[in-house]
Amino acid sequence: MDLWNLFLKRAFGIPSLNYCLLGRWLLHMPEGTFRHASIAAAPRKPFECMAGLIAHYTIGVVLALGLVALASGDWLARPTLLPALLYGIVTVVFPFFIMQPAFGLGIAASKTPNPTQARLKSLMTHTVFGVGLYLCLLGVSHAIMWYVDVLPVSSHEPTPSVRLASTRHADVKAALLDKRLSAARTRDVQAAQLSGDLRRQLAPVTFSKVENGAP
Repeated sequence: MDLWNLFLKRAFGIPSLNYCLLGRWLLHMPEGTFRHASIAAAPRKPFECMAGLIAHYTIGVVLALGLVALASGDWLARPTLLPALLYGIVTVVFPFFIMQPAFGLGIAASKTPNPTQARLKSLMTHTVFGVGLYLCLLGVSHAIMWYVDVLPVSSHEPTPSVRLASTRHADVKAALLDKRLSAARTRDVQAAQLSGDLRRQLAPVTFSKVENGAP
């Protein structure tokens, strides 16, 4: 998301959210002020830029955990783009209906000089956020699969997240192992049958030699 905002700023001169204003909004809350006629005109607060930056990434982490909580175990093991993309788009309701009105920008940036541009920017930013969630979860899924495949088996129980993500993979490996064991048992049975047949065929010959006094 930050890279996308940087691209918009460098390529088109579209400014991104000022994290200092986000921090200012949050730091005014303990005083009971949750809405402002203009957040830019509100009194500044110490460390508001740092507070805004921390809040920005904290909100991103919380929203990502929300997707993990809502998704099924099968999807987390093999994430696809569309659900993450839709989730990212849906999260645009937070700036549209909470942050922007509280900043004095109106619902969905209706009081800004160019509402359409502001809305499209928010929508695209949260779409990119959804793509980022998908890529992150895909990387985590592949990392867990690598962990299951490469690291030696240990006597410790796997963590719930590893066990969840690797369930299908483990089932496939178990099925392949059962097939190999079954093939090995079949070969053993066939070898035993062949050995029994040879004994039965050789037994009359040996008995005949003993009767005739053959050495």
